[in-house]
Amino acid sequence: MKKVFALVLALAMALGMTACGTSGSSSAAGTTSGAASSGASSQAESATESAAEYSTTLADVKEKGTLVIGLDDTFAPMGFRDEDGNLVGFDIDLATAACEELGVEAVFQPIDWDAKELELATGKIDCIWNGMSATPEREEGMSLSNAYLNNKIIIMTNQGVEITAKEDLVNYNLGTQAESSALEVIKADEIYPDIQDNLTEYPTYDEAIMDMQAGRLDAIIVDEVLGQYKNAQMDNAFNVAPVDFGEDLYVIGFRKTDTELTEAVNDAMATLIENGTSGQISEKWFGADIVVK
Repeated sequence: MKKVFALVLALAMALGMTACGTSGSSSAAGTTSGAASSGASSQAESATESAAEYSTTLADVKEKGTLVIGLDDTFAPMGFRDEDGNLVGFDIDLATAACEELGVEAVFQPIDWDAKELELATGKIDCIWNGMSATPEREEGMSLSNAYLNNKIIIMTNQGVEITAKEDLVNYNLGTQAESSALEVIKADEIYPDIQDNLTEYPTYDEAIMDMQAGRLDAIIVDEVLGQYKNAQMDNAFNVAPVDFGEDLYVIGFRKTDTELTEAVNDAMATLIENGTSGQISEKWFGADIVVK
């Protein structure tokens, strides 16, 4: 009987140890998983906090000797690649001249334009300088420079297409670039509900222009600086309608905390206006001085 009792007791102890072991293993696994989850969460929070706290002063820029400028390298004539793959454009020349005034080198960093705010917030670039439009959202989220270029959102038409008022747009096939300033302005206009069904969004303006040339579009709604530049390259194949979607001021975007750096660039730009450098650069790219004074 004692042997039976001892055997039962031994089995019970073994089962108890096994159960504890299983429970401990599950707890350990749970802890490990929780730690990983917590670690990932902490990393995400840390990245967010880092982005929110990241800032650069004029002294920081001078110390490293460079101003890293984020841009979309396909936006002619502001910043784009020439036939040899070199970065050229109005903003390239203007930013280079402004950096010379600051005593630092301009370093141009092509970025995903849709992620420009994140690139700026995480310190990968010091500013966004590439024909960026001033909007209330950007003014809230960034420290914006003074406006330096007075762009417009214009309507370019094929030969024979007559558009003298926005209401005329309902009669034509229209195009613009997706995620562009022009599209933002169009959507904010009261005419948008009437034209949205005949408005095609293209990945790039170049594709919209190709469809204009092929006769698939009657008109495109586009930034004036880009539209006029492209049109000049095509011997003014398109007309510009007498009506437009209003002004579209270009600014330079800095982190919200980088107000000192913003003012330093504003001062450098003022010097370029005063000594005529900005006017010369504008004449080179647009055939006229369209820099905001």
